[in-house]
Amino acid sequence: MRLLNRSAGRLSRHRRGPLAGLVVLVLGLLLTGGLYAAFAPAQADSNADQEELVKEGRELFLVGCAFCHGQNGEGVLTQGGSQYGPALTDVGAAAVDFQVGTGRMPMAQPGAQAPRKEVVYNDEEIAALAAYVASLGTGPAIPDGDLYDTENPGDLNGDGKQDDADRELLVVRGGQIFLANCTACHNFEGSGGAMPRGGFAPKIRGVDSKHIYEAMLTGPQSMDTFSDGNIPPEDKKAVIAYLETLDDAPSYSGFTLGGLGPVSEGIIAWLGGIGVLVGFAVWIAAHTTRSSKKKDEAAA
Repeated sequence: MRLLNRSAGRLSRHRRGPLAGLVVLVLGLLLTGGLYAAFAPAQADSNADQEELVKEGRELFLVGCAFCHGQNGEGVLTQGGSQYGPALTDVGAAAVDFQVGTGRMPMAQPGAQAPRKEVVYNDEEIAALAAYVASLGTGPAIPDGDLYDTENPGDLNGDGKQDDADRELLVVRGGQIFLANCTACHNFEGSGGAMPRGGFAPKIRGVDSKHIYEAMLTGPQSMDTFSDGNIPPEDKKAVIAYLETLDDAPSYSGFTLGGLGPVSEGIIAWLGGIGVLVGFAVWIAAHTTRSSKKKDEAAA
């Protein structure tokens, strides 16, 4: 027992020695450096790749976008004070991915609205442009695939599994949200329609799910912005699921007439219905027996 106490005393004296603190400090630094070297390279490589992507995006931006949006995305004003190209400092990567990914940007010329057209950039260039614009400020990021993957609706009926019943519930909920928030502009069938001041609500059937999600998230052109606070991500997925079913839905009314509702139906009513009535009235007037002037004189 005395021997153990003597050994413990020696160790205690060594720990209180002038070099003990230095040894502990060196060991701590070596341990910290080793852990950092093990985990930091992946993060460093990721940051380097992101910086390279932003650099590539800026080069593309200066060539194809700076003329309207400014060299630093600050926007460009005309001599009259109107907006030639809006500022992009807070639009986010999702807006760029939508506008460029659907061919709306770059525009051939300024107008009331950017129509969808053939895509100019490839996927890698679109990602670079989105990364550069995202570096200019805040804004929504490009959504993950799980957010708009309608094949995984989630356990909506609470039975512990995902099946066709859950997808049916997702479509029903999406239809309710769409009818309440979207039909005023996009029509009850998603076929689009006219808007004030030369704008229009585009057809949204057959559109890529990611772009529909991004449109709701960013509000392009005249469209309202439906942030996650207004329409949660699961409800956005429900709207996408509903739109995917429209192409397969039967038309119980016969001819859809473009699915434009009162617009096409009114044209058919005037040109078809009233036109036939007017033609019939003219035919009746042309074939009605009328007295002639000679007959009137003979009778007198």
